[in-house]
Amino acid sequence: MSSAEPPSEGLTPEQLAAFHRDGYLIIPDALSPETVSALLAETHRLLGTLDLSNHPLTRFRTGGETGEDHVGDDYFLTSGDKIRFFLEEDAFDPVSGALTKPPHRAVNKIGHGLHMLSPPFAALLRPPQTHDKTETPAVAPAPAAVARSLGFADPRVLQSMVICKQPEIGGAVPAHQDSTFLYTDPPSAVGFWYALEDATHENGCLSFLPGSHRWAGVERRLVRKPGAAEGTEMVPNEAGQLFPVPRVEGEGVYGDQHEGVGGEERRNGEYVLGEVKAGTLVLIHGNLLHKSERNLSQKGRIIYTFHIIEGAEGWKYDERNWLQPPPEGFTKLYG
Repeated sequence: MSSAEPPSEGLTPEQLAAFHRDGYLIIPDALSPETVSALLAETHRLLGTLDLSNHPLTRFRTGGETGEDHVGDDYFLTSGDKIRFFLEEDAFDPVSGALTKPPHRAVNKIGHGLHMLSPPFAALLRPPQTHDKTETPAVAPAPAAVARSLGFADPRVLQSMVICKQPEIGGAVPAHQDSTFLYTDPPSAVGFWYALEDATHENGCLSFLPGSHRWAGVERRLVRKPGAAEGTEMVPNEAGQLFPVPRVEGEGVYGDQHEGVGGEERRNGEYVLGEVKAGTLVLIHGNLLHKSERNLSQKGRIIYTFHIIEGAEGWKYDERNWLQPPPEGFTKLYG
């Protein structure tokens, strides 16, 4: 699924209908080549600042299919308003534990406050300049315009990160839903995923289970372990809603077929590859099942992603979520 010529003012009716139908939307050329180059330069600059002499060597772990062994140390849990580096599991020798790659080639991801602390990444949240119609906008469509198209009243930006699917050692990410990790009641998370390099089947592009956001409810949640300074765990979503509230006309009905009926078979359905060129934006519904495979190729795959949630009255951000807001609150996308 793709759409050409994305407008700077937001999503077209056709794009909006496709997102509600499939749970994801691929928008080519959302970033200008100049912006892609600037963000890659900033990524490499940040990687060059990594000093392992005072680093806890935190490895990013997804926890596999169950999420039970997800990373959860203090370095991770307090990273929401900072720029920190999380290392790739396979960058270490399994016997000695020694790093086998140069530091800049051992990073799994950089997060989670890039939208606050890195000027080039923060600039993506600003609307494109319109005073010069001959100038290619840095971002088209602008995130704020997309959020308005999706019916957000008060979108808040959180969990921004560069993900480096490193050559030869880039780890797989199992099928998951973003709302499992960024839960609001009712669910509201939407991911903005920007390719800074070409993402292909060979280097671990995303793949999606189209339409799964309409039947796969948020059955489980990744939360901080109660009463513990560190650690996360997966728990059943017993008290919260499983599906988002429809926001705009034509959004469709969620939960039309409960996952409990053939749920496992549905989750193992046919995923669609999302091979994209650098500069592409992929919008991802918080309930959509998506994944990526290992990168065993010689070519890396660097992307930038952030999420938005609804901050308006009627949506509650759960105090048990691993990521908690800074004192000033999550970043407002409007104004």
